[in-house]
Amino acid sequence: MSKELIKEVKINFLKTFKTEPLLVFSPGRINIIGEHTDYNGGFVFPAAVDKGIAAALQKSDSGHCTAIALDLDSRIEFELAKIKPSKEGSWENYVFGVVAEIQNRNKIIGDFNIIFKGNIPGGAGMSSSAALENSVVFGLNELFDLGLTKTEMILISQKAEHNYVGVKCGIMDQYASMFGKKNNALLLDCRTIKAKPYKINFKDHQLLLINTNVKHSLSDSAYNDRRSACESIAKLLKVETLREVSEEDLEQIIDKVTPENYQKALYVIQEIERTQKAAKAIQNNDLDKLGALIYASHNGLQHQYKVSCDELDFLVDQAKKNKNVLGARMMGGGFGGCTINLIAKSEAKSFSESVAKAYKNKFNKECSVYFVTLSDGTHLVK
Repeated sequence: MSKELIKEVKINFLKTFKTEPLLVFSPGRINIIGEHTDYNGGFVFPAAVDKGIAAALQKSDSGHCTAIALDLDSRIEFELAKIKPSKEGSWENYVFGVVAEIQNRNKIIGDFNIIFKGNIPGGAGMSSSAALENSVVFGLNELFDLGLTKTEMILISQKAEHNYVGVKCGIMDQYASMFGKKNNALLLDCRTIKAKPYKINFKDHQLLLINTNVKHSLSDSAYNDRRSACESIAKLLKVETLREVSEEDLEQIIDKVTPENYQKALYVIQEIERTQKAAKAIQNNDLDKLGALIYASHNGLQHQYKVSCDELDFLVDQAKKNKNVLGARMMGGGFGGCTINLIAKSEAKSFSESVAKAYKNKFNKECSVYFVTLSDGTHLVK
């Protein structure tokens, strides 16, 4: 958690609104393995990290609400009774969406002011959107004593994203950001929305994220397209989600679906299994096994689910050439964003330098490197 970030939003709040704010920190997340399985009712393996969004909030007596995004130097004023989605792609939809979903639950909130700022790298697939939604719902729950449970809060955040942002996301991002636990990853069952924390002893290894700094325009449409392909196959098999399907079940309908969609569904079934195996590997302190599963995950995302891109594949190939990297894969929705790498601590610096150079030579573009530690979920800052 960044103390400077919290200090900055607090000082800005005091200066702007002349009152002492409530302070909330809501982290971004990584996902160790289990990609595109969440909306298929499967397992995912996320963890909250030490980068996130700091928000300062307080009640307002001005007759309206004010929200300020410090990063973007952007300010909006709005009335609670007149909330509707703003233009597509604007940050205020995350705030409006949360407020609207709270009101849909017949919870009464009054006018408020909020200032927030984050240090989650943009476009890295670390869920800055879930962190923002969670910081708003968590802060308002405290401020107006709404009595919402953390589970209710993440469902509000998810609905905000569906109805106001227009992304039909699963529950993983909001869950990991809200329920994260220091030094633990969460094996989350997306069907029951229950998770089991697994303490990870990385020993002499660590996690390293490499951001391609690209976001290919495909991402949102392809996400919704993959999702509907999975849903239509589940429907064909008369089940709720692909979670209930085995490879044998899938073979029964091989002639009823396109080869591309067959591979997508097969990937999901296999990835759900890999995620459960990864939990066992962590329990057994077997980092080599975990690394192999992470590489297998990328292989499926690249060749079966087809959500990778040249830049991501290049970074994973570089990792494979280095025996100090136990596993690497693309993380997030795909078509850009980050790779996550499990690497020997002693080699992390030299590996990241050589990869950065090779990446620049190949794509004439810089990649960015981040070290992350596993941290606690959304919380009040005292």
